[in-house]
Amino acid sequence: MPDKTHGFDTLQIHAGARPDPATGARSTPIYQTTAYVFRDADHAAALFNLQEVGFIYSRLTNPTVAVLQERIATLEGGVGAVCCSSGHAAQIMALFPLMAPGRNVVVSTRLYGGTVTQMTQTIRRFGWSAKFVDFDDLDAIRAAVDDDTRAIFCESIANPGGYITDLDAVSQIARDVGLPLIVDNTTATPYLCRPFEHGATLVVHSTTKYLTGNGTVMGGCVVDSGTFDWAASGKFPSLSDPEPAYHGLKFAETFGPMAFTFHGIAIGLRDLGMTMNPQAAHYTLCGIETLSLRMERHVRNAVKVAKWLEADPRVDYVTYAGLESSKYHDRVARICPRGAGGLFTFAVKGGYDACVRLIDAVEIFSHVANLGDTRSLIIHSASTTHRQLEANQLVAAGAAPEVVRVSIGIEDADDLIADLDQALAKATA
Repeated sequence: MPDKTHGFDTLQIHAGARPDPATGARSTPIYQTTAYVFRDADHAAALFNLQEVGFIYSRLTNPTVAVLQERIATLEGGVGAVCCSSGHAAQIMALFPLMAPGRNVVVSTRLYGGTVTQMTQTIRRFGWSAKFVDFDDLDAIRAAVDDDTRAIFCESIANPGGYITDLDAVSQIARDVGLPLIVDNTTATPYLCRPFEHGATLVVHSTTKYLTGNGTVMGGCVVDSGTFDWAASGKFPSLSDPEPAYHGLKFAETFGPMAFTFHGIAIGLRDLGMTMNPQAAHYTLCGIETLSLRMERHVRNAVKVAKWLEADPRVDYVTYAGLESSKYHDRVARICPRGAGGLFTFAVKGGYDACVRLIDAVEIFSHVANLGDTRSLIIHSASTTHRQLEANQLVAAGAAPEVVRVSIGIEDADDLIADLDQALAKATA
């Protein structure tokens, strides 16, 4: 079993995985079981009292999922991780130990449309609220924080526009105000960006996307850096105060750097039930084994396609941070040193109607509500993934009516360019 000093390409294959002790199976088995036999009554009691680590019930822990959790935590440089049923589930799981009725989270305006809806509508039902801020305006982030703020939330590479967040600057603000910074690293993956190295506290993923990489299964993950002192301020009683369900156990005191991870399993999965199924974990483990190879191709293709689009007179602008013309280009080397990812938008001359015609004309690109697939994907965000947003929210999120979002796959880049060429001809005729 390699340790964290090994290279990324080694860890993406081996981290967390061991030959099956019963059969010697080299690939991680799918442990398709709901429950596990205890050695005896004392063993069962120790597990339920959190005095011993082990498997109780697959809503909480499962051997296949456990391997995936260790692998993602290792690749991110964290101390632990909790996998769950989807990326949206991961966001709720991350906020759940931190928030309470009347509390708020400061979030970036540049977020996936479903996350904007989750933050503006759904979390209100818990009594939580979100303050949306342009994260390029650091003073605005500071000004938005108040006594009820419990976290700061952003995406490393924002969906849909591919904007790169200055994680170093944002994390400094989080440290200054004593709050955790939660970074959605779905679009970048730990191959392109490791938010903990830039001061983040927690990382969330939709493992549905690049980590799995083939559009087959849903999943999410919350990774803990293990660096935040949850007891220092008194603002996070779920982690610092006695937990009645475990006879007064204090997670921060008992588990130290692993407090957030243990809480996510013992409380979050126990009561919210957002469980990842073992087959999904298996597919994602298989996908991660080729993550670096795929991300290299995604980036290389994205650069080539974005440059071609930027030079095309039928296109108004391209938002890809990998272009020298991008206002975020200077952040690539610092935040995402291996490249700016494979996701961006471009504006089609002719506006909304031309975008719709473009979508209907592509042949290789797939028109789907997903990203991070080996296949190249395209969507008109304003009429689909971000449709629920108001006009000003669409613009702020980078999903204006005249733009389409592309997730560049690993096909031959010249074929992708040819497909966009013929589709633009039809869209702008």
